[in-house]
Amino acid sequence: MTSTATAKPPVTAAWRDPGRWADRAAAVGLVVLLIVFQLLDPGFLAIGNIRSMLLASAILVVLSIGQAFVVATGGIDLSVASTMTFAAALFGFGFARGWGLPLCCVVALVGGTAVGLVSGVLIGHGRITDFVVTLGALSAASGAALVIADGKPVTVVDAGLLRLSAGGIGPIGWSVVVAAVLAVVAHVVLFRTRVGTHVLAAGGNPEAAVATGISVARIKVLVYAASGLLAGIAAILLISRVGAAEPASNTSFLLNSVAAVVLGGVSLAGGRGGIAGPVLGALLLTVLANGLTMLGVSPFYQPLAVGVVVVAAAFLTRWRR
Repeated sequence: MTSTATAKPPVTAAWRDPGRWADRAAAVGLVVLLIVFQLLDPGFLAIGNIRSMLLASAILVVLSIGQAFVVATGGIDLSVASTMTFAAALFGFGFARGWGLPLCCVVALVGGTAVGLVSGVLIGHGRITDFVVTLGALSAASGAALVIADGKPVTVVDAGLLRLSAGGIGPIGWSVVVAAVLAVVAHVVLFRTRVGTHVLAAGGNPEAAVATGISVARIKVLVYAASGLLAGIAAILLISRVGAAEPASNTSFLLNSVAAVVLGGVSLAGGRGGIAGPVLGALLLTVLANGLTMLGVSPFYQPLAVGVVVVAAAFLTRWRR
C-alpha cells in the first residue's frame, strides 16, 4: 500500500505566487527602501539617522497598533490623530498649571481613552456608522484641543519626559522601547487571549459571532477605547520628542496609521489582522519620509509618495491569502 501526501509546490512556483509577496509587502518594501536610500546617500544608515528614524516611528507605531485593532473589527478610526492632539492639549493644560508630570500623563491618557470610549459606545451600542462617528470625533477633539490650549502651544520642559526621547540604549530610545513593549503586548492579546479571538470573530462574521455568544457591541467599545488610550500614549511620546504640547492636529498621522495597517496586511473588511505587519508598515513610511528628506526632495511630495504606497498596498490585497 502506498501512502499519499499533500504535494508541495515547487520553490520557484511558490516565489512566483503573488500572494506570497502581498503577504510580505511591508517587510519587502522596507528592505528595498533601506537599500535604495543607502545607495543614494551613504549617510542614510548612520547611527544618528537610524536613531532619528526609530524615534519618529515610535509615535506612528503606537497609533497603528490601535488602528489595527479597530480595522480588524471591520471599522476605522478617523479620529486617532485628533484624539492624540486632544490628549496633548490636556497634558499641556495641566503642565502649565504645575500639576506635575505623573498627573499630566494620567489626564492625557484618560482624555484619549474617553474620546475612544464615546466613539465605541455610539458605534457599538448606538449602531451608528463608524465613519460618521469617528469623523465627528475628529472635528470635536480638534476643536476641544484648540479651546483648551487657547490655540497656543505649551512648552514642556521636564527632565523625566526628555529621557523618553534623549535617553535609551544605543540608537534605541526609551520611546522606541515603549512602542516595542506595546506591540508585544498587543500581539499577545490578539493571538493568545479570548479577547483577541473575539475581535477577529467580530470583524470576520458579526452574525456568527453573536450566535456564538460574543458581544460584538462590547468588542467595538473595547477596541475604540484601546485606540483612544494608545493615542494618549502617542501624545506623551510626541510631547517628549518636540518639547511642546501642540493644539493643532497633524492629519498626516491619520493617513499614515491607516496606510501602515493596510501595508501590514490587516483586512479593511475585518476578520484578519496582526501587529507585526502594521509595525513594519509604520517603519516603512518613516523610512520613506526620512529618505526623501535626506535626498532633498520637497516635503510637498511626501504625501504624494505615501498616497502611492497606500494605493499599491491596497492593490496587493487582491492576492493576499
